[in-house]
Order: sequence, then C-alpha cells, then structure tokens
Amino acid sequence: MRLSSFSDYSLRVLMYLGVHAGRLATIAEIAASYGISENHLMKVVHQLGRLSYIETVRGKGGGMRLAKPPADIRLGEVIRQTEIDCALVECFGAASTCQIQAACRLPSILDEALAAMFKVLDSYTLADLLHSPGQLTQVLFARPAAQPVV
Repeated sequence: MRLSSFSDYSLRVLMYLGVHAGRLATIAEIAASYGISENHLMKVVHQLGRLSYIETVRGKGGGMRLAKPPADIRLGEVIRQTEIDCALVECFGAASTCQIQAACRLPSILDEALAAMFKVLDSYTLADLLHSPGQLTQVLFARPAAQPVV
C-alpha cells in the first residue's frame, strides 16, 4: 500500500506544527520547508482543521497550530481520515467485478494484513514522530528551500 500525497502532507504538517509548538506557523513556511505546493497544502490544512487536529488563527500574524497534544494524535486515525480509499484490491469495493471473488481467499488475507498495518499505526502517536524535535528542526532548516512542486 502506498499512502496518497494528501496523507503524506497531512502527517508532514502535523510534524511541523509539533516541532514548532508554542507558535503559529503559516502554510507558506511549511510549503517552503518541504518544497511542496501551497495550493495542495491549503486543502490539507483545511481538512486537518475540519478534523480538529489543528486550529487556525486568521488575520495579520495568524497561522495554525496543533489543536491537541501530540500524544493524543494517533497515526492510524490520521491516515484513516485522510486516505480516500484503503482498499488494497478492486474486490474490496462494493462495485467489484472480480470473476473469482466467491472462491478467492485473497481479500480476507489482504484485509487481515491491512488490519495489522493499522494496528501498528494505532500504537504510535505524533509524539513518537517528534522524539527528536531538535533533529527535525535542523533537517527542515538546514537545507536550502526547495522550489515548491506546482
């Protein structure tokens, strides 16, 4: 399974905000740090706000920050809420056209594997990703700002 860029960016935003706790961050600075598009990031930030992971402050001097402590943000939950479709194969969907579905064991095996993956992700929080915030800050600011992908 490969995470969508939306989920990837969601985790990156949460990590950035976790490293910079205590101050407001802007979409522009996060986009510059990661070298990603501000337009894509706006959608991600909007969704993270709707999901109550972040809070935004409008106006001059505004920005965003985490709405919860990092220890309260489970990685599995974030991915479940940001991935559009976690179906590993076509037969997981309601509109399956698989000809061997009735006799095939693959869906149950893949479903078990997906459940195991989420069990592992659910055992970690954003706080686990921020174990060495100083190192993350160094990496984010040590490299020259990349050109955002448009």
